[in-house]
Amino acid sequence: MTNAQVAPQRLNGVNVDALLGARKALESAPQAAEFVWKATSEWKGGVHTGTKIDKFFGLGADQERSQSFNLDTDHPQVFAAPDAAPTPVEMVLAGLAGCLTAGIASVAENRGIKLRSVRATLEGEMNLYGILGIDSDVRNGFRAVRVKYDIDADADADDVAALVAQSQKRSAVFDIITNPTNVFVTVE
Repeated sequence: MTNAQVAPQRLNGVNVDALLGARKALESAPQAAEFVWKATSEWKGGVHTGTKIDKFFGLGADQERSQSFNLDTDHPQVFAAPDAAPTPVEMVLAGLAGCLTAGIASVAENRGIKLRSVRATLEGEMNLYGILGIDSDVRNGFRAVRVKYDIDADADADDVAALVAQSQKRSAVFDIITNPTNVFVTVE
């Protein structure tokens, strides 16, 4: 590499220049910002489902991932299931953790804050009376979700709190969980 080709130093491994460049490009081409995330699932038996993720629509065209991702969901033995994979609600917690943590890393990179470690503990509170049809007044989903971060960074407590707050503000999964989303289910 010549001096003109030196790779930029990244504190946390996030290419903020590319993210900001994409933001600028999308501001002048709003139709390209419309994305459709896709997943295809197949029942494997019992309460075990396999889901494949390999395509999406974005930037005005169908896109293929560099590889296929296969995610399984199942239920634990206390539900008379084989416990072959996490439950779907645990996958929601994993999605929230991944989205918020990616945001923290991105915001920290943009603000010049070096992260040494980021650990999140998530808990989703749920009463099974709703799912099992015991009480129709009890909702089927989470009653509350708690996310606790332990972050070691070259920043004071206020700056770390600001990283987490900005991550929440921009997190797609946080928005999905905290705001109503139209879901249309059909049978073909």
